[in-house]
Amino acid sequence: MKALYFLAPTLASTHDVSEDLHQVGVEDFYLHVICKDESGLRKQHIHSSNYLETLDVVRDGFIGAALGLAAGLIGVALLKYFDPFGPEYQVPVYVYAILVAVATLFGAWEGGLAGIGAENKKLTRFHDDIEAGKYLVLVYVRKQQEDTVTKMMKERHPEAELVGVDSHFINPFSKVSRLNDGAGSAGTLKKA
Repeated sequence: MKALYFLAPTLASTHDVSEDLHQVGVEDFYLHVICKDESGLRKQHIHSSNYLETLDVVRDGFIGAALGLAAGLIGVALLKYFDPFGPEYQVPVYVYAILVAVATLFGAWEGGLAGIGAENKKLTRFHDDIEAGKYLVLVYVRKQQEDTVTKMMKERHPEAELVGVDSHFINPFSKVSRLNDGAGSAGTLKKA
């Protein structure tokens, strides 16, 4: 599944885009709009984005979990090296597993909390456009739908520019998303 990013200039254009996407088979679950003021979206019955798309909860959560895992493994190594309970006491393996699990979960929790306060890294390039009143339309499509959607958007909505194509999978360690420029080559996700 891919995410197609379209930048629409007005609410009326976004409403028309939404209606036409529904006609070609895109359901509300796969259509999300990110904008400065969501009250217009509600009035027009347009599906707005969710926190997983606008905030960096998932990415920062994964990074926190990785750091927690590393801290847990270092903690286990230090316990084995210093052997604070003495050579006559053998620490059961499940204690080490619990220590690593707790450190990993704590790291994920802390990372998620940090992500709540941060804008999604994939959207930072569009921050100025969204603040200026434009509408970023995210359309999640399957491979067989991609050509239909892009063709319909080019024909019916030339004002809504295709500004990016991204994989739906969230890779917490990638800094740059991918953009298909229409010629089949991949570059970086860039602002229109």
